[in-house]
Amino acid sequence: MKAWPLAMLAMFAACSCAQTGSGRVDPVLAALVPPDTFLLAGIRMSELRLTPLYRKTLSEDLNASLDDFARNTNFDVRKDVNDLLIASTSAGSGKLVLARGNFKIQAPAGFKKSTYKGVAIYSKEQGAYAILDPATAVAGPGPDVRKAIDQKQSGHGGAQALLDQARALPDYGQIWLVSNGWGTLPQDLSHQNGNIANLGRFLQSIEHATAIADLRSGLVANITGQCKSDQDAKSLGDAARGMVALGRLNVPENRSELLRLFDGIKVEQKQRSIQVNANISADLIDKMLQKNTAGPKARGAR
Repeated sequence: MKAWPLAMLAMFAACSCAQTGSGRVDPVLAALVPPDTFLLAGIRMSELRLTPLYRKTLSEDLNASLDDFARNTNFDVRKDVNDLLIASTSAGSGKLVLARGNFKIQAPAGFKKSTYKGVAIYSKEQGAYAILDPATAVAGPGPDVRKAIDQKQSGHGGAQALLDQARALPDYGQIWLVSNGWGTLPQDLSHQNGNIANLGRFLQSIEHATAIADLRSGLVANITGQCKSDQDAKSLGDAARGMVALGRLNVPENRSELLRLFDGIKVEQKQRSIQVNANISADLIDKMLQKNTAGPKARGAR
């Protein structure tokens, strides 16, 4: 599938400003998750926007682009997002993004408007979005958007097992993921080089996975995977620990803060389960951001 325009991606991330439902998963969005979803991710944008890391990484260049988008569409990505679900399906041609909000969006130039079962759909190339009601929107490949409209009008939800896994996650964290598979991603990554190919091989041994990231004070993340066998889990754990150790050995002398980063990553394995915990302090992230921004300026000054 061709890459969607930047404006479409921004639209996906900017479809919400209503209050979300209680709990980990908004109930209205949960009812729209396709039945054949194998990977579901959520972003609590209303909480994510308040984190220091989000505010510090929103560069001036990105702000300028989003200013233009807000002027053109009457929708400000930085203010109007509260809650998103991103679903990957086995039968779909891409990812479906579901959002809650109060919508005052005008279609960007170049988007074609059509109607499907009484719902307006705005599309460009292979991407589309639709406002299902004043508080709900969906974006993704055109056929998947139409399926979401069918599902809403039928009143039949789907992917209950995956949604139950999501609801069982701890309530902290602004970003989360649950997975009962990876689609073609492991095979696609395995065809690449280096660590990307290794990641593809790792995913092939993991049947189920969950992840939570909390950015309120630095970065606290937990990733848990259930492997096909104890041996797969041991091999994966050994490989993950080896990658952390190798990364630590390759830290340049002038980047001592990276040693603390690797020290904050712990890998544990028990029977078929493997768990990766990361705890990166806010001051360490600040130092890394300062180094990364100072580097390009220093090179430009020469």
